[in-house]
Parts: sequence; C-alpha cells; structure tokens
Amino acid sequence: MFTRLAVVAGCLMVAGLVIAACTQAQEIRGVKIGDPAPDWKDIEGVDGKKHSLSDYKDAKVIVLVCTCNHCPVAVAYEDRLIQFQKDYKDKGVQLIAFNVNNIPEDRLDKMIERAKQKGFNFPYIYDPTQKMARDYGARVTPHFFVLDQERKVRYIGSMDDNQNPAKVTRNYLRDAVDAILAGKPVPVPETKAFGCTVKYE
Repeated sequence: MFTRLAVVAGCLMVAGLVIAACTQAQEIRGVKIGDPAPDWKDIEGVDGKKHSLSDYKDAKVIVLVCTCNHCPVAVAYEDRLIQFQKDYKDKGVQLIAFNVNNIPEDRLDKMIERAKQKGFNFPYIYDPTQKMARDYGARVTPHFFVLDQERKVRYIGSMDDNQNPAKVTRNYLRDAVDAILAGKPVPVPETKAFGCTVKYE
C-alpha cells in the first residue's frame, strides 16, 4: 500500500513539474514577426521618469533590447548599444533598453549606477513585474526586438553574430533597421539571440 502511494505521489509531482514548465513556456511565448508590438507604460527608468511606448510615437523605428547589468554577454554589448544610438539618433531611430531581472545586481539602484558609469545615451528602464519580457518573449540578455513606425515587429534576435566585436561578420540589427528606413523587407528577420537567460520568477 505504501509503495502504491509513493508511486502515485511521484507521478503527481512529475505531472506538476511538467504543467509548471508548460505554463511558463506559454507565458513567455512572445511575439512573432509581423505582430503588433505589445504595449507597455509607466516603466521606471534610470532617469527617475516613467516611460511608455507611446512616449516615442515620433520615432520611425524603435529598437527594444532586453538586457541587464550582471551578464557578461550583455556587458560586452554595452559599447555597441551606445554607438548604435549615436549612429541612428538623427535618422529617427530610438533604442530603449529594458531589464526585468530581480536579482540584487540587476535592480534599479544598480542600473542607475551602471548607466552613469557607462554614459548610456538611451533610456534604460526596469520592469520588476517581468511583463515586458514575457509579452515580447525575451529569453536571454541581450535580446533585440525591432518595431517599425506602425509598431509592428520586424526583427527579433541578436545584434550581430559574435560577442567579440573584432570577429563580427554580420550586423543583423543594423541591416534590419537600414532596410526598414529604406522601406525594404528586412533581409534576415529573425536570428537566434545568445546570452545569459532572463531570470524569470
């Protein structure tokens, strides 16, 4: 009798874990190419202000990147993010970085320190509810989502093809943004993003 109960309990535990895993997978299914961009509003930034997607209605292209402070891959891309915003600011492109990790080194106070230290020239916003990342389907840091002027998702994936800037051969993000600005199809609309996993709760 005891053995049967143990087996039943074990099966229920496994079933529970499978259901939980499936539920989380559904929650972070995210967007597909061509989907309307999920709205977000009143997300606090390192500048002490609340930010909403509608604040950037005049931007021709919006680049959202899910990133964080602690991940070495995300850190490796910080200078490239700064340079990207410098290069595209006058073309009507706005980069917005968002972080959803709730571990101590990624919370807002540390984000403020990091943004000041690096001189970020773009909004860096913090969503502790993690809704932004789940809505878009961010799985790693950094993970990029490009929105056109109609706020349709036109590119999802990595910035380029190598964490080491000296070894980059394909600039997927720049190619996507250039195509959108020129009114052309994005040459490679989706790539596999690489980095540290988003710390979902």
